[in-house]
Amino acid sequence: MSHSLKDTAERLGLKHRELMKRMREKGLLDRFNRPANPELTKLYLVTREYRYDHPVHGVQYPRTTRVTDAGIPWLADKLGIERPMPEPQQDPRDVA
Repeated sequence: MSHSLKDTAERLGLKHRELMKRMREKGLLDRFNRPANPELTKLYLVTREYRYDHPVHGVQYPRTTRVTDAGIPWLADKLGIERPMPEPQQDPRDVA
C-alpha cells in the first residue's frame, strides 16, 4: 500500500508543501516532486501514473509520488523527524 505525500505529511506532523521542500533539500525529490533516485528509493518512494481525458488537451498521463508503508519511518529518519512511540498495549493473552 502507498500513501500520498499529503497523507504522509500529516502522519509526520507537517504540511505537505513543507514535506516536499524538505525532501527536495535532502535530494530525495527532483524539481517535479518525483523521486530523484528511483532505483535507490524504490522500496520507499514510488511513482504512480494514471490517465484522464482533458476536454482541450486530450488524454493526460500525470504521475504522482507516493510513499510506501516502509517509507514513512524511513522518511522520518532521513528528515530528522522525531516520531513518538505508540503506547504499549497489554497482550490480551496475559492472565494475572
